Amino acid sequence: MSNYLIIVESPTKSKTIEKFLGKNYTVKASMGHLRDLPKSTMGVDIENDFEPKYVNIRGKGDMIKELKKLAKEADKVYLATDPDREGEAISWHLAYLLGLDANDLCRIEFNEITKTRVSEAVKHPRKIDMPMVEAQQARRILDRVVGYELSPLLWRKIRKGLSAGRVQSVAVKIVADRDREIADFVPEEYWTIKAKLREEPKSPIFTADVTKYKNKKLVLHNEAEAKKAYDDLANASYVVTKSERKDKKQHAYPPFTTSTLQQAANRRLGFAAKKTMNIAQQLYEGVSIGRSTTGLITYMRTDSVRLANEAVASIRDFVAEKFGSEYLPAKPNFYNTSKSAQDAHEAIRPTDVTRTPESIAQYLRPDQLRLYTLIWNRTVQCQMADAIYDSTVLTIGANGYELRASGQVLKFPGYLALTKNLNTSEDDAEGEEELKNKVPYVEVGKELVLHKLQEAEQHFTEPPAHYTEATLVKELETKGIGRPSTFASTIQTIMDRGYVEKEQKKLLITDLGIITNDFLTDNFPNLIDIPFSAFMEGKLDEIAESKEERVPLLHSFYEPFHKAVTTALEKYPKVDIPLEVSDVPCEKCGAMMVYRESKFGRFLACPNFPACRNTKNILNKIGVVCPKCGGDLIEKKTRTGKTFYACDHYPECDFNSWDKPLNENCELCGSLLVEHYDLRRRKHKYCLNPDCKNCRPLPRVKSEQSDSSAKKPAKARGSRKTTSTKRKTRL
Repeated sequence: MSNYLIIVESPTKSKTIEKFLGKNYTVKASMGHLRDLPKSTMGVDIENDFEPKYVNIRGKGDMIKELKKLAKEADKVYLATDPDREGEAISWHLAYLLGLDANDLCRIEFNEITKTRVSEAVKHPRKIDMPMVEAQQARRILDRVVGYELSPLLWRKIRKGLSAGRVQSVAVKIVADRDREIADFVPEEYWTIKAKLREEPKSPIFTADVTKYKNKKLVLHNEAEAKKAYDDLANASYVVTKSERKDKKQHAYPPFTTSTLQQAANRRLGFAAKKTMNIAQQLYEGVSIGRSTTGLITYMRTDSVRLANEAVASIRDFVAEKFGSEYLPAKPNFYNTSKSAQDAHEAIRPTDVTRTPESIAQYLRPDQLRLYTLIWNRTVQCQMADAIYDSTVLTIGANGYELRASGQVLKFPGYLALTKNLNTSEDDAEGEEELKNKVPYVEVGKELVLHKLQEAEQHFTEPPAHYTEATLVKELETKGIGRPSTFASTIQTIMDRGYVEKEQKKLLITDLGIITNDFLTDNFPNLIDIPFSAFMEGKLDEIAESKEERVPLLHSFYEPFHKAVTTALEKYPKVDIPLEVSDVPCEKCGAMMVYRESKFGRFLACPNFPACRNTKNILNKIGVVCPKCGGDLIEKKTRTGKTFYACDHYPECDFNSWDKPLNENCELCGSLLVEHYDLRRRKHKYCLNPDCKNCRPLPRVKSEQSDSSAKKPAKARGSRKTTSTKRKTRL
């Protein structure tokens, strides 16, 4: 019997696949890359056409030895890394280490980790796709050259420890430009008037907006203009001049791509992009469902909205059985993939649509279930019939003014029936006001009854909103910056470097981010120019499609870039970053301490360094007294960024809690109450006394349900049940 070796990237994937195949198959994980450019040097021979100098990654020696041994013993080796450029490059490196010929049929790939797909992939191996490897190498070399030449420049001109990148610097610029636009925004005053109208004296009331005056758009700039319009309308007759009634169809959203999944998970579940991708990876690689292990979703790094024909057929069968034929469109719904998409894989979908979220909820962790539910709902809805609204629009004349009243009533739920959300679509609340405004159909020429003319309301124009992770991901994709598979790591990097900080959900540029962005903009306009960055991404795509060659592209980029680095090094003066002085005196020398930055965040330091080396943590008091010693409770973070709460008298007082303490006490025993999230993400008030059984739910509001920064108790992540003895959590 032949002996086969299959090499994948992760151990979870290897365990899942091993259960699908026979005893003559050995499945091992490489744990990602085994070869890469060295960390201590650039590792690129610029003079020799940018030839990369790969080395075995430190700490991977035992893994390489084991794989070489298994490869020698095997009759055939299959490389089953992820089906993307990075995975193709890992297979290429594995082939080099194991002495395999890249032109042999040694590469297998599958878009979903199910027994059917894996077995089919083993029957149809292919060669390693060298154009994809070339594209990955070009990207890696570009990023290495930029990092190794630009980062030392930032160290000398701004501050040590900074970094710059071809994609991350553009992302910082996008956030900086938006924040500058908000800061420079000058609000403009305007007023609006609404009328409450009826068809008959006792008919239902509906609302109409005053929109025009003498056939021109009405803009009321101040109170005087608003008062005149109000007086004109107060005694006017209201006559219907135009009446429209029609069915309005609302089409389901397309299935998820990588970027739209990140956006939806951020908006609806409060997940950061990095968290979304981590959980999606778990669902893709395999989850134990009873006695079997299988992948629950298809590959999560994709820019296509295309679904396989067999998947569409199974979804349509499910919809017909679950809801009936009226919820099934006559033909399958198809969605257009963007022109810039590679379309290498189908959209993200469940591997088996009959595996509903309810049927597997007991096998998934809470966050896994929430993300799987989001993917499953979107996939099923995309093949359901349109929602149909009965839409009515009235145009009303009144003393030279024109009013508009619009409303709609859900006539047929269509795809909305799946989530029982019959008022709005799953992803936005567009048309919500129209659903609340019940506008009757009135014949043209009919005079309406004025119930009430609302007082004119003053408004001010608002600046554009700060970026969130969801909107930044959308902007990066729209502008063609980077690739969807890199968005999560890019956003995490610019936050880790201190260029951008997250406040609630908003991404805000820091002072360091502004200084660095201005420096790069002045000296490297092409590097962080959005059209140029999109152009480079297009060129990398062309390499993957064998339309462009790696070396000429690298030469065309490097020569002007290196010249700009040399010029900036010689001519640009060192930037003096002004120190932010605090109101905290140094207890050792009396000087007012200043704010400094480290990789763990901000801290207080004495300005007389190195003569005085005193430092202190910044205390973020939450306004609650410590129940043990009466000190102030403060918000702190672990080295991995998790938030907890502790007494500022530490180490004399050891009080700490993962749950946020509240400034109120239990009515039963008098102990301190804390906010606590259960496994279903419901917020409760719990008593810290483990012997007290007092707990009650907090009022649920929308912001609480979608807040990703809500603090979760450590014990909830690994347990299936909660008991009163586990309410008190400690570090």
